Amino acid sequence: MRLLLATTNAGKIREFTALLADVSGLELLTPADVGGLVAVDEDGTTFAQNAEKKARIQADAFGVAVLAEDSGLEVDALGGRPGVYSARYAGEGASDEKNLNKLLEELGDTPDEQRTARYRAVMVLLDGKAPPLVADGTCEGRIARAACGSGGFGYDPIFLPRESHASGLRTMAELTPDEKNRISHRGQASRRLVEELTKRLGGAR
Repeated sequence: MRLLLATTNAGKIREFTALLADVSGLELLTPADVGGLVAVDEDGTTFAQNAEKKARIQADAFGVAVLAEDSGLEVDALGGRPGVYSARYAGEGASDEKNLNKLLEELGDTPDEQRTARYRAVMVLLDGKAPPLVADGTCEGRIARAACGSGGFGYDPIFLPRESHASGLRTMAELTPDEKNRISHRGQASRRLVEELTKRLGGAR
């Protein structure tokens, strides 16, 4: 199967490539391989709506199987924001730094116990007329008071995943790629998707 990764986010492409590396019978395509993606207005109110819309538009345009994802950060003290607006929280085209700085400013002096949050991801894979494969994943944690770490992307420098607490408080940006993939929302969703995809392909990991 030739599978187009429907994202222009270099960080997501790196993570998808690592997470799907062991699926036999799979050839990954990036936007560069098809001359760029079709623009999509991500106007859904849920991650699932946006992911499916992105997948369908690219599948119709290029005639290959497509994997699309929508993901973001939900902060309880902010009523679930930024949510589906995570990538553009500080405005269209805003940098990761501007987005996370806006979030930190909004949280202000909120106590640590009230800074709970989670990363959420929903993936949709479309392959011709076959039923779509849908998988989701979440990673619970809380928001740090300042950015720390140079790895990852997005809000990783201020997200303290709950699973890393046993080995000392580290942000997602301080984890190695393997550590991040093991506990992240995207890692969880990918593993669930791979289980269904390998069944469809008749292969084995």
